[in-house]
Amino acid sequence: MTFGDSFVPTAGEVGILSMLTYFFMAVAAYSFLGNLIFSLATQSSVVPEHRISRVYGAIIAAVAGVSYLLITHFYHEFLHELSRHGADTAAGEILTRQSYQAIGQLRYIDWAVTTPLLLLKTVSMLRISFREATKAIIVLLVADFFMVLTGYIGEQQLTASGEIIASGKLLWGAISTLGYLVVPFVLYGLYKRFGARSHEQERWGFRFMAYTTVTSWGVYPLGYLLTLTSVNLNYIHLAFSLADIFNKTGVAIVAYLVSKRLLDERLDEKKIIDGYSVV
Repeated sequence: MTFGDSFVPTAGEVGILSMLTYFFMAVAAYSFLGNLIFSLATQSSVVPEHRISRVYGAIIAAVAGVSYLLITHFYHEFLHELSRHGADTAAGEILTRQSYQAIGQLRYIDWAVTTPLLLLKTVSMLRISFREATKAIIVLLVADFFMVLTGYIGEQQLTASGEIIASGKLLWGAISTLGYLVVPFVLYGLYKRFGARSHEQERWGFRFMAYTTVTSWGVYPLGYLLTLTSVNLNYIHLAFSLADIFNKTGVAIVAYLVSKRLLDERLDEKKIIDGYSVV
């Protein structure tokens, strides 16, 4: 559907699955931008020692929001082109594959920035300073970046025509997994060292956020492998968009609730009202 120079995709032109994919990409972009505003607005509504977590959350939301605006724009342009060829044609299948590979680059650039910050946000739940666990935190961040970088290289195992080189992709996927396995191992070690000194709410928040690295983070390597099959790539887009919303916005909400409850406990009961702000 075209109005003047503006294209508005419809299911009749590109298919319902493509429309759902486009919908959730846009929802992700707006949720991250909303989380950015929320993180900045609630900076003084949490205990002082957890305000750095709000800063991490704001940066994550800003980067993810910009990334998803770019992703949504690119996917919109892809849908415009797809409407001219038809989703079920050979040309449509080639376009779908090429657009997935292009959008994947934006995702990896996003993850290279946001996943280390998510791990720092997790560590901050136990109020661990860099000085207290310098080696462990460096190993954690290096392993995470190594995981993302080698995964990105794996996604680039393509022929000139855009066909996946399966052997190369599997090799780099295996290398990336080594970095992935280090992350929960280091987080567990930090919990054993510093968990006892923390408040129960902080321990709960840390455990929730750490568990995401072995649960909802698992969506990404699964999607990586599914590209080697005949699965419709829009399903992978959908899974990644929903996982990003949960892993970034969902985790930010958990961190906020933990730090807000700690502040509630420190205040006189008469002062606890919804929407208060403590400077």
